[in-house]
Amino acid sequence: MKIGLDIMGGDFAPSATVAGAVLALPELSAGDRIVLFGDKKLINKELQRLEADPLLFDIVHASEVIGMAEHPTHAIMRKPDSSISVGFKYLKNKSIDAFASAGSSGAMLVGSIYSVNNIQGVIRPCTFAVLPQETGGISLLLDIGTNPDAKPDVMYQFALLGSITAKYVYKINNPRVGLINIGHEEGKGNLLSQAVHALMKDSKDFNFIGNLEGRDVLRNKADVIVCDGFTGNVVLKNLEGVFRIMMKRGIVDDYFARFNYENYGGTPILGINSTVIVGHGISNDKAIKNMILLARDVQAAKLSQKIKRALARIPFVIRD
Repeated sequence: MKIGLDIMGGDFAPSATVAGAVLALPELSAGDRIVLFGDKKLINKELQRLEADPLLFDIVHASEVIGMAEHPTHAIMRKPDSSISVGFKYLKNKSIDAFASAGSSGAMLVGSIYSVNNIQGVIRPCTFAVLPQETGGISLLLDIGTNPDAKPDVMYQFALLGSITAKYVYKINNPRVGLINIGHEEGKGNLLSQAVHALMKDSKDFNFIGNLEGRDVLRNKADVIVCDGFTGNVVLKNLEGVFRIMMKRGIVDDYFARFNYENYGGTPILGINSTVIVGHGISNDKAIKNMILLARDVQAAKLSQKIKRALARIPFVIRD
């Protein structure tokens, strides 16, 4: 398996990304190979600093970098020699099996759509986070930032994609789907939330249990928690902030230790015809290592194929 890594993506690139690639090597099999995309001179400089053999990697030079603040679509089109753009060219041509980056999540989403395309029937791909529940187990929170302005039919599909992932990847039978809102009652929320609830409430495509309030997200009320990307990103980063404060104060607990983003590495983009992993912008070397390992595991699990097969069995029609 060939795993592509955007060396120029993330707040601490290229030092953290190259170091993460080096850390991942001992945990990969003999048949796996990491392909590094980025400035070849900088990559070799970091490898030299770490006393790592460049021959252990494939290095593909890319002269441009897509910044976090750039418009994703414009950046993909105007910077064809960026590390993200070149990585997607290799993914499209099947020169690599998976591609991972801690850079612009928007550019990763746009690049995925333009290169490997959505699975047929998927309106907008999305990303999710794994939330540890207080009573044990996990829930999937989606979307977490790739679709900040999602429409009702798109959020309906978030529930569908999350439910399929929970069932086939995390082995949760008949996953419970909840919608984040400001109250449990059906008529609560803004116009978007009310419209999404109306679509979901009579669905036969997944097990919708109703609205969830913010205090419910860690109480094992649902296995799949649906929201627009703006809300999901705020929820996720608030939890990360609480975790950071607890660690700073020396509060160590087995449950809260499960919130450490370093251990998860990133999230696969759901709904596309390949394996693409988006990492946290603040990823350090450990997080980058785990992002690479996640890319390997998702590709080995054939997640995109399982979603495609599951969607084909569901007589789903886009709602207006």
